Amino acid sequence: MNDFSTVIDRRGSDSIKWRRYASRDILPLWVADMDFAAPPAVVSALQQRIAHPVFGYAHPWPSLTESVLAHLESEYNWRIDAEWIVWLPGLVSGLNIACHAVDGDVLTATPIYPPFLSAPRLSGRNLHCVDLAETGDGWHWDQDALQAATTEASRLFLLCHPHNPVGRCWTHAELLELADYAERNDLIVCSDEIHCGLILDTDKQHIPFASLSPAAARRSITLMAPSKTFNIPGLGCAFAVIPDAALRRRFLRAMDGIVPHVNVLGLVACEAAYRDCADWHRELLAVLRTNRDRVEAAVRSQAGLRMQHVEATYLAWIDVRGLGLENPHAHFEAHGLGLSDGRDFGAPGWLRLNFGCPPATLDEALRRLATACSAA
Repeated sequence: MNDFSTVIDRRGSDSIKWRRYASRDILPLWVADMDFAAPPAVVSALQQRIAHPVFGYAHPWPSLTESVLAHLESEYNWRIDAEWIVWLPGLVSGLNIACHAVDGDVLTATPIYPPFLSAPRLSGRNLHCVDLAETGDGWHWDQDALQAATTEASRLFLLCHPHNPVGRCWTHAELLELADYAERNDLIVCSDEIHCGLILDTDKQHIPFASLSPAAARRSITLMAPSKTFNIPGLGCAFAVIPDAALRRRFLRAMDGIVPHVNVLGLVACEAAYRDCADWHRELLAVLRTNRDRVEAAVRSQAGLRMQHVEATYLAWIDVRGLGLENPHAHFEAHGLGLSDGRDFGAPGWLRLNFGCPPATLDEALRRLATACSAA
């Protein structure tokens, strides 16, 4: 059994998450960075590599590539060719490269992880956003709104899959509908699948967009990384899977002279995570399911709060508009809880809570949540 209950003191460390509130009594549950130790197999692999004291430039090696191929096939029944992989120092880099590589306007759906909103702007692209539709049974695509947002200049669709922050695990039918839409409108789909290993509902399964059909694969850029699932974001290792050779060349040209190589420790950690951490991963999901259920129950118990069921990720997307607060983010900070501000996701009045933490940390977070609601 792995230890997911010990609270690791990250105060005073190099953690961006914890340094934000270094001098204040505010519990940080904002950025998507879990407070669990990395898997022992990853730590062991890093220690073995560090024992070799030369840290020169590294190129991905055969067993690393094989670990990625085997992982994608065993987890998602997705067989890819090694030549489709483009290694990246981070997934956000991949979003920005995609915007540079594909000429034309960009489409995405809000609320959405902030780099989806900034990457088109930084690339000089026009961005058209469509709101996800919220109904009594969760979040869905609004096809009419999507059609209205699509222009003749639209060429790139940024898909978040599973979706951050709403926690949807898109179904096969929903993905097929998006693939058909992309085909009819000649759109490249850049699918951010960084949370694909964090499907919490046991009756659901992640389906890579590119695995839907050869046609979907030809117009796809899939972005993946072990960072979220295995809690190693600081090691900076991600990759794109691009089946179409011409699109892959465009992506690589956009990287030239700008994007650095992946550091060697990130590559080592990636191989160990995909090859040796299945038990750790299974235990993590059980912990996250319990935490998810506790957060959902706590939100249901508070007047003025509501949220939809979280199918995937370790992120709760909470509607706090019922509290009538002028600045919800500042209000919750004033009561000791540092959450992500919905304004950054294109949704004022919402907050995102990271429940990827030990039970004792979540106990204190939910206590502060209740206090903040009482004081509203």
